[in-house]
Amino acid sequence: MIVCHCMNISRDDIRRAVDWMRASDPDTLITPGKVYRALGKKADCGGCLPLFIDSMRACDSLQVPAELRRLREAPRQGETG
Repeated sequence: MIVCHCMNISRDDIRRAVDWMRASDPDTLITPGKVYRALGKKADCGGCLPLFIDSMRACDSLQVPAELRRLREAPRQGETG
């Protein structure tokens, strides 16, 4: 299924890019921009972004690295923990 018509990116392309990035660096935070760059392309109109992100989320290897999962729980500046 084509996800990005402007750059001709398929759901399989996205899955392969995410899998490749995760295999090459298990601690990396994978973003849509990084997926575009891994595919040698860049976003054009942005109309595909919701479907692009849904396609990324469907990838088994797309997870937030363990050390970044608790960032929302970190005390803010001036707060005590």
